[in-house]
Amino acid sequence: MQRNGPGRRALETPRAAGLAGVVFALLLTAAIVLMRLGIPEGAGAVGAGGFTDSTRRQAVRAALALVPFAGIFFLWFLGAVRAHVGEVEDRFLATVLLGSGLVFTATLFGAAAAAGAVLAVAHPAGSAPSLTTWDFGRHLAYTLMMDYGMRMAAVFASSMSVIGTRMGVLPRWLTAVGGVTALVLLFVSSGVPWSELVFPAWSLLLSAHILLVGGRRRRVTLT
Repeated sequence: MQRNGPGRRALETPRAAGLAGVVFALLLTAAIVLMRLGIPEGAGAVGAGGFTDSTRRQAVRAALALVPFAGIFFLWFLGAVRAHVGEVEDRFLATVLLGSGLVFTATLFGAAAAAGAVLAVAHPAGSAPSLTTWDFGRHLAYTLMMDYGMRMAAVFASSMSVIGTRMGVLPRWLTAVGGVTALVLLFVSSGVPWSELVFPAWSLLLSAHILLVGGRRRRVTLT
């Protein structure tokens, strides 16, 4: 019985990583979509009058409610992915992976706080915040998320892809997708709306792979 216990715990780690990654990807996708609809960029964001729309305010509130849970599941995903890599993990790359993941989480929360500030200054009667407050909060939220958060996500994706290539823990196609994801997040996401969705999409693919690998290991062990 004691022999089975440690083996069972070792097999649960990849499965937990995959499940946490799936939940994170779905929550982040929903939060990004709701935030984009609630606080648009470009021509649709000129002036604060559009924020008097109750539908937009509800979309932002829903996004802000999802962000803390997305961050929590990402931290579980990050820790479980490192456990999945195991003892072959390179310390330098592991530090970059961990650091970028933590900074991404911090900027995600910071962007949500900035968006929440925009929502908070809208009076209960439905009047819009001043134009200066609107622009400051909107630009702060998008700058934190697109210019900083997504670049940290790019570092996370690229370092995981390098680990996967060097240690042989990821298939080549998945490391290639991770490289493309990193390039999009580094050079495209800040200028092209909705392109940031490539990060949760990549996370979903990585999670699915980890779940499949964990399932195969479990079947081999049971046989």
